[in-house]
Amino acid sequence: MSHHPSLNGRVILITGASRGLGREMALALAGSGARLALLGSQPSEALDSLAEEISDTMILTADVARAGQAAAVVAEAEAHFGRIDVLVNNAGLGMRRVAENFNTTPTKFWETSPAAWSDIIGANVNGPFFMARAAVPGMVERGFGKVINVSTSAQTMIRRGYAPYGPSKAALEAYSRVWAQDLEGSGVDVNVYLPGGAADTDLLPPSANKKGADGNLLPADIMRRGIGWLCSDASNGVTGARFIARMWDESLPPDEAARGARDDHGDMPRIL
Repeated sequence: MSHHPSLNGRVILITGASRGLGREMALALAGSGARLALLGSQPSEALDSLAEEISDTMILTADVARAGQAAAVVAEAEAHFGRIDVLVNNAGLGMRRVAENFNTTPTKFWETSPAAWSDIIGANVNGPFFMARAAVPGMVERGFGKVINVSTSAQTMIRRGYAPYGPSKAALEAYSRVWAQDLEGSGVDVNVYLPGGAADTDLLPPSANKKGADGNLLPADIMRRGIGWLCSDASNGVTGARFIARMWDESLPPDEAARGARDDHGDMPRIL
């Protein structure tokens, strides 16, 4: 039984939903009765398979780095469900777009192709903006909504050989704080959610001994821990915050677990 009954019937659009973190969050939310719009960059067996596991869903495909496509799929989801209550910006590109061996042989920034750099910035920085730009006006009009931007660990943002992926997530977190301030008093909350370390997803190259930069590798399903709370009424009014799935203690009551998983970066302003 869900800890969050307010999720029953809530309409949630998840980008990058076909696999990895997006798939796990989708399954967790579907188990709580949410109605899901599952967005992938292109049609795929993985997206179709996920939709077959979820009763009340629709499949969308778009390149979120293209403003027109982002606006079109938001409009399609709104037409189908009548509204979008929550936008989970999970889609993104990692350093494999730069080099398959990036995690063993760091690529210096001047060795990165302009095309690869632009692709990562387009997906990770522009994509969440284009999706939110299309979805938020309806939320503001209704006086309720949530935007959840999926990020990465602070050390990854400045790790050698991780440009532009790391810096793209730093930009995402910075403008998430700006959005929260822009939306203050509107009923729309904006928060950041991240695994808390390298996760076992396709962002890392396939390897029999695949592991994160710190030697550890988190399971993708770690993102199930806090996504329900972040999408539910339990988090209403909490905005401009950052939550780490690895720190989410599921043995605690949800609100207490959320407090334990919250990371405010110390010197960054708190907005509550």
